[in-house]
Amino acid sequence: MGSVYRDEQPTLTSDKTVTPVGNNIRFQEKFGYGLGDFASNLVFAAVSSFLLFYYTDIAGASAAIVGTILLVSRILDGFTDIGMGALVDKTNTKHGKARPWLMWMAIPYAISAFLLFTVPDFGPVGMLIYIAITYNVVHVIYTAINIPYGVLNARITQDQYERSTLNIFRMFMAMVANLIILNLTIPLVEMLGGGKQGWSLTFAIFGILAGIIFLITFATTKERVTAVQQTDATIPFKSGFQSLMKNKYWGLALLFALVTYTANGLNGGLGVYYADYILQNPALVGPLGLAGLLPAMIGLLFVAPIIKRFGKRNAMIAGMLFGLLGTVVILIDPASFTFVLVGSVIRGIGGIPVAASFFAMLADTIEYGEWKTGIRAEGLVYSAGSFGTKVGMGLGAAIMGWCLSLSGYVGGAVEQSSSATSMIIFLFVWVPVIFTVIQLIILAFYKLDKIYPKLLEELQARKGE
Repeated sequence: MGSVYRDEQPTLTSDKTVTPVGNNIRFQEKFGYGLGDFASNLVFAAVSSFLLFYYTDIAGASAAIVGTILLVSRILDGFTDIGMGALVDKTNTKHGKARPWLMWMAIPYAISAFLLFTVPDFGPVGMLIYIAITYNVVHVIYTAINIPYGVLNARITQDQYERSTLNIFRMFMAMVANLIILNLTIPLVEMLGGGKQGWSLTFAIFGILAGIIFLITFATTKERVTAVQQTDATIPFKSGFQSLMKNKYWGLALLFALVTYTANGLNGGLGVYYADYILQNPALVGPLGLAGLLPAMIGLLFVAPIIKRFGKRNAMIAGMLFGLLGTVVILIDPASFTFVLVGSVIRGIGGIPVAASFFAMLADTIEYGEWKTGIRAEGLVYSAGSFGTKVGMGLGAAIMGWCLSLSGYVGGAVEQSSSATSMIIFLFVWVPVIFTVIQLIILAFYKLDKIYPKLLEELQARKGE
């Protein structure tokens, strides 16, 4: 089908209200959808919070070399996202385009958690080869289940508010998984024998649980949304890719994801170092994580009306500005657990609108692309979220590894040099401020919330023609 590129603004002026496909999603389906990110983060949260620490302090690998491996792997993996997005767009089964992938990849995803945290004693070079191979294989599996899971949001409904509530369920359950990982991983590792054995058994348990829960998500959700002007069977990759290049809001979402998850990747993995070497108590990594996540979890229960009233973009901007106050509190005394705890709570509150809105915002760019080009490339659009997430997390981990190495950090040492501790403080306190400023600049150019209702109305009118 030929693409029809349109002007920037929707032209339909009718006041007729169009009910989007899949409105009023039941609680059971929203909860089932949210469970998918719980399953995803039983592994993904562990990667961001503990994997670099496991590689450097448990397996004994170089922080700089591992950081480089993670970055290169994430960049290469980002290109598999595009391929996976195209594959989802070509999928057509009785279960839909996205849902079947949750069923097909549940067991491989369960195995992947065990592989990540099981580094055999192959010697220094063999160990790095094993890390490079398994890290890449695991992230191909993650791509094959996470991009379809993201696409599922856009396939369930076109209603902006319902998409936001689905995303809120998703992020709430992701945070529950984060809390479990942050607070139960170390105790569970010790209970199961400690050392490499404890880590392997712990993530064998988490992996099995993740696989089972993905199957529950598959069973409790339904795909309803279909394209307006094309069959749902296949989309030529060239046409889909060309439509993305005409979708400026997809580009902004991609850039926003990259910046956001670079910050998340850096800060998530830094907590265990900050607790150990700045606060002098590694057990505080759990409470620190709880300080950031618990307010966000509570806030997610109440943020939907705010997003509905002010829009996703405006809510995110307000939240990020509020979150900067957390840095001010931490700066009072970066070595005080009390001030760091309070600052982390404020940062967590500030992050609520971003957590609640980003993937719903990404889903909205699907409609913009379909309206502008006539092509509904759901899989390729969601590859932006996955690409930004994985490359960003890899870049964040790499930056952390490089900076720690340059500062003279020695993995497993009882005490670190003053330059190493200063670097840890800089990464924890100041780098989030830098990334927040970049995020605010990106959002200044995002105007899709304003035009979306008329855009969707015009799409629905085309479907009725």
